[in-house]
Amino acid sequence: MPFTLANISGRVALVAGDEYYDLEAVSQGSLGSDPMGALESAGQLAELTTGLSAHQPTGSLADAVLHAPVPTPRNSYGIGLNYRSHAAESNMTVPEAPLVFTKFPSCIVGPNDDVELRSERVDYEGEIVVVIGPGGKDIDEADAWNHVLGLTAGQDVSDRGMQMASKPPHFDLGKSFDTFGPIGPVLVSTDSFADLDSVRVSTHINGEERQNDTTASLMFSIPTLVSYLSRITTLQTGDLIFSGTPEGIGAVQGLFLADGDVITTTVEGVGTMTNRCVRISDHGHPTPNFPPR
Repeated sequence: MPFTLANISGRVALVAGDEYYDLEAVSQGSLGSDPMGALESAGQLAELTTGLSAHQPTGSLADAVLHAPVPTPRNSYGIGLNYRSHAAESNMTVPEAPLVFTKFPSCIVGPNDDVELRSERVDYEGEIVVVIGPGGKDIDEADAWNHVLGLTAGQDVSDRGMQMASKPPHFDLGKSFDTFGPIGPVLVSTDSFADLDSVRVSTHINGEERQNDTTASLMFSIPTLVSYLSRITTLQTGDLIFSGTPEGIGAVQGLFLADGDVITTTVEGVGTMTNRCVRISDHGHPTPNFPPR
């Protein structure tokens, strides 16, 4: 049974249509209010979803304050150059194996939180984010979807100056400033999607479409990524994988984010995030004009 989870002001809730139901209340206390704890209980979440009609909704999503559906992941991974079109626009060689970096978990924020800019070379990267369910080691690719709890939308916001401040580039630092990992608006279970191999992600800046593609264009599929990472590190419930961004990034077009810009990110079957950019200071590091990654 499909289910949708939301983090409402720090309390986990099940979502049905435009309404949400506090999980602790509808489970009669068998499940708590902690969004991270709920990720361990996929079976109960599905069962409770079937009985939501017997409960009064806690409130309307339109009136709710949405936080990151996975607020404190143990690990957060990013995949670079995973769309061939993005590799081409960046003038980069297509990788022979997944190009993996880390986005520090401290960068994760909610679907409507501000993105804080610290330079004039900050870029957007709309992505589909994988949320690990049952963890595991040495997961077979054929079994990988059984280790995925669900999908959400994300932005792999990137400070290109910091990213390219040294050789080799700082993939992790340039992509891990505070607020550089908005995710949401909700977490949707994998069985909610008609075709997991063709989920669409798009990015608009101030209403102008910049990115639009589907997971059908990934060079390394989500099952491949899950299997690949699990052979290096044991995956745990709540770990995040930012699966890669399609073509259309700002650096290639000379269209970096500026104070007041609005990033709108939509993942088909999940929903839309809206993040406003706020220029708060300068990080004071050089911003060489190297090609984007």
